[in-house]
Amino acid sequence: MDRSLLSRAHALAEESFLAGSGPGGQNANKVATEVQLRVNIYPLRLSPPVFARLRDLAGSKLTAAGDLLITARQHRTQDANRQAARAKLEELLEDAHRQPKKRAKTRVNRVGKTKRLKSKKARSDVKAKRGKVSQSDW
Repeated sequence: MDRSLLSRAHALAEESFLAGSGPGGQNANKVATEVQLRVNIYPLRLSPPVFARLRDLAGSKLTAAGDLLITARQHRTQDANRQAARAKLEELLEDAHRQPKKRAKTRVNRVGKTKRLKSKKARSDVKAKRGKVSQSDW
């Protein structure tokens, strides 16, 4: 992922501060330390596969208008929460740019297949012997 995309995302980001419910005791009631970062992802001009991965990763953080909402309230100060929110944004964008590895199909060899079928047959026999006993079985 290129740095210009990150700088563009940071430039488009709008920050707002809220009175958070995080750590800080009485200080949390007085000072708005929680940061809400809002970035519209359409102007970022992401490629369709990256956009799809970002949409899946963001989940409920992505609004219908295309705004990505990231909140940070772990720290006691605005600046620390601002940095945490921006780090979350960077991590989300980097994860979206990372293409998942293709899953290699596994194949069971002939011995493994016969062993599995043999154990299934044995289990089937055990289950077949359960149930009511009739007069003819005596």
